[in-house]
Amino acid sequence: MKKPDTLDDFPTNLSANEHFQSVVARAVSRRGFLKSGLGLSAAAFLSGSLAACTSDDDASAASPPSSPPAVAGPLLNFAGIPTSTADDIVVAAGYTATVFAPWGTPLFSSGPGSSWAGDASESAADQARQVGDNHDGLHFFPFTEGNNDEGLLVMNHEYTNVRWLFADGQVDSLDDANKDLNAHGVSVIHIRRTAGRWEIVADSAYNRRLTGNTPMLLTGPAAGDTLLQTSADPTGTLVFGTLNNCGNGYTPWGTYLTCEENFNQYFGTLNTLGTPRNAAQVRYGLDSNGTERKYEQYVPRFDWQLEPNESNRFGWIVEIDPFDPRSTPRKRTALGRIKHENAAYRIGADGTVVVYMGDDQANDYVYKFVSDGKYVAGDIRNNANLLDSGKLYVARFNDGTATGDFMGTGEWILLDKAANTALAGFANQAEVLVNTRLAADAAGATKMDRPEWVAVHPSSGEVYVTMTNNSSRTLIDDANPRANNRYGQIVRWRETGNDPSATTFEWDLFVLAGNPTVHSDLRAGSSNVTAENMFNSPDGLGFDKDGRLWIQTDGNYSNSGDFAGQGNNQMLCADPGSKEIRRFFVGPKACEVTGLTFTPDGKTLFINIQHPGEDGNSNWPDGGSARPRSATVIITKNDGGVIGS
Repeated sequence: MKKPDTLDDFPTNLSANEHFQSVVARAVSRRGFLKSGLGLSAAAFLSGSLAACTSDDDASAASPPSSPPAVAGPLLNFAGIPTSTADDIVVAAGYTATVFAPWGTPLFSSGPGSSWAGDASESAADQARQVGDNHDGLHFFPFTEGNNDEGLLVMNHEYTNVRWLFADGQVDSLDDANKDLNAHGVSVIHIRRTAGRWEIVADSAYNRRLTGNTPMLLTGPAAGDTLLQTSADPTGTLVFGTLNNCGNGYTPWGTYLTCEENFNQYFGTLNTLGTPRNAAQVRYGLDSNGTERKYEQYVPRFDWQLEPNESNRFGWIVEIDPFDPRSTPRKRTALGRIKHENAAYRIGADGTVVVYMGDDQANDYVYKFVSDGKYVAGDIRNNANLLDSGKLYVARFNDGTATGDFMGTGEWILLDKAANTALAGFANQAEVLVNTRLAADAAGATKMDRPEWVAVHPSSGEVYVTMTNNSSRTLIDDANPRANNRYGQIVRWRETGNDPSATTFEWDLFVLAGNPTVHSDLRAGSSNVTAENMFNSPDGLGFDKDGRLWIQTDGNYSNSGDFAGQGNNQMLCADPGSKEIRRFFVGPKACEVTGLTFTPDGKTLFINIQHPGEDGNSNWPDGGSARPRSATVIITKNDGGVIGS
């Protein structure tokens, strides 16, 4: 059967489940392909993990010695909950969810920002000392190893809801622009649990805000290049601020990685008759006119006609030391400049540090960085700059030997001008890193359905990535098998030899999201999607210490048409072995559920609720006629046990 060019080319006389069963039958007959260890059985798409498909010859796929032991018995020990359209949070039976640290919460008891009026009257100076807007990725850093009651909660603030940040719903002055910039960035919050209640430790020396105005260093191979130099910074090494901080990561040496995503939306121009945008500015999506936020009217560095290189100083992964309030954040250019969603690390057997990343835009790519240096536990000096030198790769997902089996092999393409002739048109390696997207285009990477969060299984080392959706897709492949993909999927892979620095891998699809109550073809989703657990647009993703896969959504919440019955955005939990998925949590109206982190014992879960009421239809979490606020939600099990157990 030829590969279908569009969704309509799939057989219409088969239900989704029948189609997948036929895929299994085809794949099982390919004994040679399975035995070789070069690919995966499509049966893995219906049941079992990648590891379950490995031949006896693949001894290298054993879990690394440092991996935690497998949990005895079933992983999912809670009853799944139905969808919800209420303006409230709903969690599985036996659990309690508590709102914490909403936008505007003061971090200090005196001075600017020490109170919250809730009427948009706060100034730029106030917002610089309060929890920012639109909470996203977050991580809990315990003060001491195994401390479950005190630490630093570090979280991103992706963007602002201007309609709620200002009384008139718009940026009208320099002070407004600075207030908006100060509502972006990162919050470092000292938190402590006393008598079962979590509280912010006000006035702690650790409390700080990193905003769109905070000085930061550009480091690594591209630092100082002419493409990063501006009139205010001719050295090309000092930049003000971090913007559109979406997902996050962290390192085993105790630092936080914040990821700059849709930075392009902050750059416009007042001179629409000036020099046209260059190819890189077009590829990264800079506006040819003015922007909605109007920064370019009040802060000249955001006018790309005046400062054509300023936008090149955003779109990086920024490393922050949360335990040193005096430290300067570092934008690590070796990891490339894209619309970073999050960053997930894995340490190789030899200490090599690998960071996996997705570029969150339709038809963009999956990347990984492999360090030159080696991680040494406890060696602060050795580990401090491991992310400044290494190799950057982009993924090519190849189809298997049979079409439509949703599996295959892959390769990592090195984005190094000296080693890859496809990059001959770039002036130097700095240009490759500044214009990473263009380099990946030239290298022939696989265009994916909006790669977002990446997560690494704590024992097997398998890597999972959410593909949120891609309604613009026309040409399909096994990794992105639906045209006009409105639901999204999760792709997973295992590196050859279970070595994170390998240049080849094998992959399959863990789940195709969909709606089986509306469709009977591929839009219904894979067989582990049912009327009871269906969802669209998987986004946030992470494993807990026992290997449960937590899936968060940021999709269509209309609850109608293609999305009928799917309700508000939600968080689900999956067993990577059985592929069973259950709904655990549902957020309030018009929100995104995003970010997750646990205390070391796995008994407290922190997640974020972003942009509730972006359509003007929510008053969560304060109720009444209050302005909606993004906030963290703390989830605990009523019997004091591990979340999900």
